Amino acid sequence: MHRRTKIVATIGPASQDEATLRGMIRAGMDVARIGLAHGTIDDGLERFRRVREVATDEGRRVGILVDLPGPKVRAASFGDDGVDLPAGHSLELRTGHDRSTASVIEVDYEGLLRDVQQGDRLTVGDGGAVLEISEKSTDKMLATVVHGGRLRGRPGIHVPSDRLQMATPTDQDFVALDAFVDAGVDMIAVSFVRSAHDIRRVGTEPHPRGPLLIAKIETRAAVENLPGIIEAAGAIMVARGDLGNECSLEDLPHLQKQIIRDCIAGGRPVITATQMLESMITSPAPTRAEASDVANAVFDGSSAVMLSGETAIGVDPVNVVRTMSRIARRADEEMDHEAWARQLAEFRMTDEEAEAASVTDAMTMATWRATKELGIEHVLCISGSGFTVRSIARFRPEAEILGFSVNESTVQQLTLSWGTTPILIEPRESNEAMVTEAVRHAKAEGMIRSGESVAVLAGSDSRSRSTNVLRIERVP
Repeated sequence: MHRRTKIVATIGPASQDEATLRGMIRAGMDVARIGLAHGTIDDGLERFRRVREVATDEGRRVGILVDLPGPKVRAASFGDDGVDLPAGHSLELRTGHDRSTASVIEVDYEGLLRDVQQGDRLTVGDGGAVLEISEKSTDKMLATVVHGGRLRGRPGIHVPSDRLQMATPTDQDFVALDAFVDAGVDMIAVSFVRSAHDIRRVGTEPHPRGPLLIAKIETRAAVENLPGIIEAAGAIMVARGDLGNECSLEDLPHLQKQIIRDCIAGGRPVITATQMLESMITSPAPTRAEASDVANAVFDGSSAVMLSGETAIGVDPVNVVRTMSRIARRADEEMDHEAWARQLAEFRMTDEEAEAASVTDAMTMATWRATKELGIEHVLCISGSGFTVRSIARFRPEAEILGFSVNESTVQQLTLSWGTTPILIEPRESNEAMVTEAVRHAKAEGMIRSGESVAVLAGSDSRSRSTNVLRIERVP
């Protein structure tokens, strides 16, 4: 079995050179993530162009996801050597951006003294230190270090989302958004989403004409407003880092499962992210717990698993991708596909085009049943927007999904869809001709073989807004 769960890998200083990118693509990177929280827009655009060039040279479909910074709150620099903050230590917090020390932390957010209240807890860095606000005045706050740690550089500061009054997307996000939409980016991740309104504010054209919008679920408000966010977004990311700061750690695994289940039921790809193989930033192999975490994310139904610092700043990004691919492929083999699909059949899809979604829902369910009962190994989906492909992918069939489209943007966005090989084909005059071309192409590329039966999913004609044709074809 080929690996079905996709791999998103972050491009950073350790992985932005051509040789490393080439190695990561060969090792199994399906989507390259370019984070904009660090560096300039020009830096990100250069990485974007290099990924495109290398992927084209390799003859591989690699999607590109740009992650907008969102309303980030950061401390002024602690310096490269860093500063130790022991538990029980007292210090001040002030607004500023010049320098942070063990006694005074400057924060580059003007609304700090307005939004943060006495008794609030702030996490500095990725769990590096936790501060509790003990006193507050007009120009500073006093805090006690509840959990100590060593802080370096300009760490982020997590302010509880129900306190923070910054809008999403930010003005900086919109500047980056314009630049990458003009460049032809495939997917955009929106940070700090709290409601469907935040997704609608992005203002890009609906995919595939515009980029596939990915809502990052990293706030308590996002969990509470999840149904509306799923309907408004094209995909979802379970951002476990900040979400773990917002919710109790014992709740986090259950929230992960709930979010994934609800996304897949709605026909939306879902990425599980943060600290999946964190130890491989410095180590040649993951911990046993990390390997189990990746496998469990696959069993939960994740469309993709994401690497962050592991490939952005790690010692061996290619080895990390290769390791993730091995773990995910083995988990794909052990996944109970039939039990997953039967449980999913109890849910209905949600979409603005309710009638079209209902028809497609029924047809994709029938396709899954046909693949099981007839032993079909390949499903050929012909789709303009990718909706049909994502709809059948949510059933996690054992059959391989070949996602055909005449739309280049759709094909690039399908790199994120579980179990899907995205394929660009030339348009034909009729549905019958499109089916014939899809079968011919798949056979010529060695994806299917003569004599086997394949399932073909498509619309009855170019005007169809839903998937209303299921055919079982024998390959000539």
